[in-house]
Amino acid sequence: MNFELKTLDLASAALQPGDLLVVLVGDNAPKASDALSTLIAHAQKNGDFEAKAGKSLAMYAVPAIQARHLLLLGVGDGSAKAVRQALAAAAGGFTREGTKQAVIVSASPLAEDALYAAVQCAAELAYQYGTSKPSAKAVALQGVTIGAPNAQELGGAFGVAQATATGVAFAREWANRPANYATPKMLADAAETLAGEHKRIKCKIHKPEDVAKLGMGAFMAVAQGSKEPLRFIELHYSGADKGDKPVVLVGKGITFDTGGISLKPAPDMDEMKYDMGGAASVLGTFRALAELKPAINVVGLIPACENMPDGGAVKPGDVVTSMSGQTIEILNTDAEGRLVLCDALHYAERFEPAAVVDIATLTGACVIALGAQRSGLFSNNDALAQALQNAGDKAQDWCWRMPLDDEYADGLKSNFADVANVGGRPAGAVTAAKFLQRFVGNMAWAHLDIAGTAWRSGAKKGATGRPVGLLLQYLLSAQKADASKPGKADKDARPAKAKAVKADKPGKAAVNQDGSDRPAGN
Repeated sequence: MNFELKTLDLASAALQPGDLLVVLVGDNAPKASDALSTLIAHAQKNGDFEAKAGKSLAMYAVPAIQARHLLLLGVGDGSAKAVRQALAAAAGGFTREGTKQAVIVSASPLAEDALYAAVQCAAELAYQYGTSKPSAKAVALQGVTIGAPNAQELGGAFGVAQATATGVAFAREWANRPANYATPKMLADAAETLAGEHKRIKCKIHKPEDVAKLGMGAFMAVAQGSKEPLRFIELHYSGADKGDKPVVLVGKGITFDTGGISLKPAPDMDEMKYDMGGAASVLGTFRALAELKPAINVVGLIPACENMPDGGAVKPGDVVTSMSGQTIEILNTDAEGRLVLCDALHYAERFEPAAVVDIATLTGACVIALGAQRSGLFSNNDALAQALQNAGDKAQDWCWRMPLDDEYADGLKSNFADVANVGGRPAGAVTAAKFLQRFVGNMAWAHLDIAGTAWRSGAKKGATGRPVGLLLQYLLSAQKADASKPGKADKDARPAKAKAVKADKPGKAAVNQDGSDRPAGN
């Protein structure tokens, strides 16, 4: 789908051709004498419309309005939250058959965060999964023009919003795919294709024999029960000087999680295709970086495999040796995400990163703690934690910092290995993070538990693409911080021109309060 940003007031918006004109009317909308302003004032005077957030009035074939359908939306104070709520409630207008071109215009100057919200909402409404569903009817919407009186001031924010929408769509596409359409090899192929299409991205794929040579015993243990061979995906985005330290993103890539020998119950097990939501978010972030071309270096690491329960599968009580040399007693094979991540985190040390962030659908305990609104944030570095929190707020992709007190690690003690892979029911999300912390050495590290935010269940089941927005905003803020250092040139992170937002086809993990990856409530 194509996005365009235009300088429009209500008089010029009325002349815009298209199938749908959406007018965002706030409490302080300016008064004017043009036809559209007069219509809005008349509707308000007669009690047919209010500027209050959530109120709307739909009209058809209005004289002096070029678009076939006109929709007035109240946005109250004009905040991002109000714009997001208004557009979500008006979804039917955007997805109506025959609506190919839409214009969203603000009667008042638009704030950057409100613009961002409008782009993300429109992109979400236009997304339609169809990879394994040929009968799916594509959404007709092909283009959206965002109009505001102050459009000239919004070019940078608009570029970031577009790139985010592109990355989110890419992540949703891969996370939504069934496991037989998104095997570890297929994920690796997608990463290689991404690198082939964008010259700033390079890709290296480590196969089982390569992973064995690296000594990733924990990662290999998870994969050994599956016929699908593992892949360790390594992506490099190079936008800054070669000597600049990169940020490393590590995404959990369990393409299907049965729980292994600690088998999950049948209800909702189909949703365990989403257990690679962390991997999908890394791929989506790299897709967005390719659009924006910021002056920063980023490494993406994705340990991808299935967790299956065949005769060769790892067993509860088995002890494996991680790449770091630490031995791990596997008390629960359904706590496999931390096993693949611990080896990838140790591998990340070789890049001497400025920071490392892992992203994983890790624990049901995090869902119990935070629900579906905020991702759980754990970090050994206050500055990094605050930067991620700020990025989430700016991207409207929120997280919440959780504790990492040393005492939480007591439950991970083992009589037979250096550490156990689970610590019991209490504080399951925290003990999982404490397990990972053992493998990060002195790196500035953060862990995002996205078990509650990576997808929705129920009638609207599907991947959300989170936390691509948070990650992209964090990387852009890291670029600005680096550019402010002496001797650093400030480079423009904005794309040269507006580009189409599309899925780029060739993606609750949550779970038990014990911190394993078992569906919650079972």
